[in-house]
Amino acid sequence: MADAMPKERRVLVVEDVEPLAFLMTNLLRNQGYAVEVAGDGEACMQQLRTFAPDLIILDIMLPRAHGIDVLKRLRENEKTRRLGVIVCTAKTFKPDLDQIRALGVTEIIVKPFEKEVFLRTVGRFFGQTGDLGQEKLAAEKADAESQPYLPQISPATNFIRFWGTRGSIPVSAARYVRHGGNTSCVVVGRGDESVIIDAGSGIRDAGLELAKAGPQKLHLFITHTHWDHIQGFPFFAPIYIPGFEIAIYGASTFGKDLQSIFRGQLDRDYFPIQFEDMKAKFEFHILGEKPIRIGGLKISWEFTNHPAATVGFKIESARQTVAYVSDNEFLQGHLGSPHRIQPEDPILLRDQKMIGFLKGVDLLIHEAQYTNQEYAQKIGWGHTSLSNACLLASLSGAQRWVVTHHDPMHDDDFLEAKLNLTKEILRSMNCSIAVTHAHDGQIDYF
Repeated sequence: MADAMPKERRVLVVEDVEPLAFLMTNLLRNQGYAVEVAGDGEACMQQLRTFAPDLIILDIMLPRAHGIDVLKRLRENEKTRRLGVIVCTAKTFKPDLDQIRALGVTEIIVKPFEKEVFLRTVGRFFGQTGDLGQEKLAAEKADAESQPYLPQISPATNFIRFWGTRGSIPVSAARYVRHGGNTSCVVVGRGDESVIIDAGSGIRDAGLELAKAGPQKLHLFITHTHWDHIQGFPFFAPIYIPGFEIAIYGASTFGKDLQSIFRGQLDRDYFPIQFEDMKAKFEFHILGEKPIRIGGLKISWEFTNHPAATVGFKIESARQTVAYVSDNEFLQGHLGSPHRIQPEDPILLRDQKMIGFLKGVDLLIHEAQYTNQEYAQKIGWGHTSLSNACLLASLSGAQRWVVTHHDPMHDDDFLEAKLNLTKEILRSMNCSIAVTHAHDGQIDYF
């Protein structure tokens, strides 16, 4: 006697997204199922009469008739009340899922789905147990994918933290809250490798943070020894803690040597604690021709156009390069438009060293202390006008420009308007560099 022919397994796929309907149809037909597709809710109800499926795979977000309405009609009809329904949906809100389950569905498949999960779910309806080992692996994978993605910044990512962004003198009032009032200090590096640049009043907060990590060797680079760049040094916590080593780097000054300047500001007539009373160990280094290497960082320097022996620094890592130039009067005396100045213009000759130094950096940190109106009255004071700074940023080719060394007279609202004007000047120059203003406490990763 011949074996009975196996019963055909008939599945109606109700899905309005054609590529997804095509995928499900192919998967099922390759497993021997007889499959038809309905593209909307009304077509589903019509094909029930002509196709007579054993199982419906039903989307919820359907045109013409919503999936929930289709389910209600199936359960209200005596002929289809017990028809198998697997809902395949991207909607996972609890009220929706509760309503779907209350209407008696067999199972729910959540989009996007794994092919194996889809086939096993359909197979279970037809009494196929499948490979339990594969099911366990799929369950473990689904569990792993249900965990929230919690991204973290890589220790290899470069960072710069602005502890002080003012020039000349610290300021304090409610109108300075957004940008802050501390004078120059930044920390640049990656992971545990970092350098400090300048010791303005911002170094006080930087020192409190660095002290938490315990004794270590710190590298402090000084752009120049004007008050707003060294005035915070006596309040730098690590200098009072045994075990800390402080290496201080600066250019050869025009008057006193670097060590004498730092000792001098701690004279008993100015400060109650003298240099000899500090607990840290100190080294003083005069910047030479060769770059300085600290771990994976390479630090080079160039003189800027500013009174006294003033330099800007460039910090290079294997990933990217940042330049920090806080005091630099670029195009000294130029009051005209930057639009017609080309790279070969003779007016740029006196600034060629700085232009070359900044060429190709990824992140440019450079001042634009004066508006064009202010600069007309302050030529020779050692700071750049807004439009001249825009030209230098454009010539650098940097991807980003962070403006620092804000004038103490410029409050938050003034700086906000000034930043908008900076963006407008850059747009008019067809320069795509992204520009922001630095503020105390800001951390940038690059």
